[in-house]
Amino acid sequence: MNNRFLIGMPGCGKSTVAAVFDWKYDEQVYDTDDCIVSKHGEISKIFEEYGEEYFREIETEVIKQLNDIEYDCFISVGGGAVLREENVRIMKSDGNKIIYLRTKLSTLEERLKNDTTRPLLKGDLKKRLNKLFAERSAIYEGVADIIVDTDGLTPEQIFENISTELRGIK
Repeated sequence: MNNRFLIGMPGCGKSTVAAVFDWKYDEQVYDTDDCIVSKHGEISKIFEEYGEEYFREIETEVIKQLNDIEYDCFISVGGGAVLREENVRIMKSDGNKIIYLRTKLSTLEERLKNDTTRPLLKGDLKKRLNKLFAERSAIYEGVADIIVDTDGLTPEQIFENISTELRGIK
């Protein structure tokens, strides 16, 4: 297998860019958050009722299941998936590639200013987003095989940049 995992902050465009891969390549594309919602219900409710740790356990199980699919695919993972070493190990296994969609904090703030669906960003968006950005940016960069900057680019342009980078490391 040769799966490609899209990682990055909430609002960086992982799901949107994954959809472009589906459209352009007609490949299987999965979003771990969508898989979780379809089986377990809304993510915000999971956080409220069971807590973040329970959610992370479900997320790890979904990443395992998707990685075990018998064909290559693109998998968009939730922003916090890289916080678990087990998830990173899975995403780095079997020739897989991790692609970090790096996005400036100001861009994330603009994209997320009206989003009320993300449990870790409830309350003071700017403060919470700054905290997550500080905690996660170095982790994303450290685990990524490819880093693609997204600011000012369309999803199609980001797709083209990823495609170019993937061709360069095969």
